Amino acid sequence: MPIHDWTRVSAGTFHNFHQDWTIEICRTLNRGLLPRGYYAMADQKVRGPEPDVIVLDSARRSDANGPGGLAVATPPRSRQVSRLSQERAAYARKANRISIRGHDGKVVAVIEVVSPGNKDSIDHFNDFVGKLVEFVRAGVHVVVVDLFPPTARDPEGVDRAIWDRLGGDPFEPRPAGKNLTVVAIEVAEETMAYSDPVAVGDPLPAAPLFLAPGWHVDIPLEQTYEASWAVTPEPIREMFDRPAPGG
Repeated sequence: MPIHDWTRVSAGTFHNFHQDWTIEICRTLNRGLLPRGYYAMADQKVRGPEPDVIVLDSARRSDANGPGGLAVATPPRSRQVSRLSQERAAYARKANRISIRGHDGKVVAVIEVVSPGNKDSIDHFNDFVGKLVEFVRAGVHVVVVDLFPPTARDPEGVDRAIWDRLGGDPFEPRPAGKNLTVVAIEVAEETMAYSDPVAVGDPLPAAPLFLAPGWHVDIPLEQTYEASWAVTPEPIREMFDRPAPGG
């Protein structure tokens, strides 16, 4: 299913879809996609930043080969890959860290779906990016999905803004017309960013969700997006069939 142009509807309309989509992602991960001992929860408050979806580890790594999904160690097939130098990553790890835990176990990864409000002011955007940087510096892997075009706050995209704050090397130039973003950050000895620039009308790529350095499952973003779109109220879906303003 092609990505819709969510700038055509109000923030509240997108919020309705956003809420269902994050729940659908959780359900999909918990239906056996995650290895044994791992599970996803939505809207759980953790000390420090609050993500859309968190993945908790309640088992030792040796238990992860039991029933459940299989995490793989092969590199993700993302279009663009960047990295922090070992020296810069070492300094990032030395920064003040927040202990991020849920009451059921250790938080190992977070998933954020960007909302318009995350980018509607410099303060909101700095809070949003700062939250994700805190997660990375705390050793938590991050996935960000941004279906909104860049603003004055993130002219090169939200992935670049996060990466710049972390001190990473510059990304490759963004492909022309690909102004939306799916990015995964793997926290390891050499922190890695796997970014897929996309556009309205493109299918969503699978996003690598890292559970440990070098060990991930793929989030079926396309499948979950389509499932949530199928239950979106018809009057909302009809908004996208109307000609765009000025079109």
